[in-house]
Amino acid sequence: MLREQIKSALKEAMVAKNSHKVSTLRLIMAALKDRDIAARTQDKPDGISDEEILSLLQSMVKQRRDSITMYENGGRLELAEQEASEITIIEEFLPKQMSEEEIGEVVEALITELGATGLKDMGPTMKALRDRYAGQMDFGKASAIIKARLV
Repeated sequence: MLREQIKSALKEAMVAKNSHKVSTLRLIMAALKDRDIAARTQDKPDGISDEEILSLLQSMVKQRRDSITMYENGGRLELAEQEASEITIIEEFLPKQMSEEEIGEVVEALITELGATGLKDMGPTMKALRDRYAGQMDFGKASAIIKARLV
């Protein structure tokens, strides 16, 4: 279970006295706890699922990539490097990400499978992608590929 892997990595980082990794893993655990609390109000007593954890981790990576761009534009390279190192730690828990070419192949196959013909089919196509490939691809890129294909 992904939750246990994160807890285990946190313990290992604490023993190794790797303060940067500890702080990044604590950020993950805090975000996870926030989502678990929100899930309890929606009658999910066990917290969020592994798929939802993967989604959380992906959004954390995306936030850091956005921050890197802003820091680089502002000339704050030391902060950009810190964000990049946090991305490396977070990505340890994500499955291997698909390349743009692989995303294109999956999108083509899914469009054919679903019989999607126009932009009205974009929502169901994206939902199917998220259900099948959670944590494995950049859905922003996938969305652009779908849109280009369905126009």
